[in-house]
Amino acid sequence: MMVNRRKYERRLCRRIAKIQCGAGTLPRDCTVTDISEGGVKVVAEQLEIPPEFIIIFAPDHARHCRLRWRIGCEFGAEFVD
Repeated sequence: MMVNRRKYERRLCRRIAKIQCGAGTLPRDCTVTDISEGGVKVVAEQLEIPPEFIIIFAPDHARHCRLRWRIGCEFGAEFVD
C-alpha cells in the first residue's frame, strides 16, 4: 500500500498556463493537470525546464516554482513564493 506524503490535497484540473524559464525569455504554453496550495503537476511538450521558473496562470496571477520531478513531458513543481 502506497503512503501519500503530500502536505496539501491536490485538485484535478485541465488549465492552460504559460511557463517563463528566465528573465527575457518568451513564455511557453503548458497544461496544469493538478494543483494544490503547495504546487502543480504540469504537461509541457518539448520544453527544457530549469530548476526554477515562473508559471503564469493569468496576466495578473503568476507563481515562482522549483522543479521537484520530471518524467517525460510531465513534471511536478513546488511553489516557492
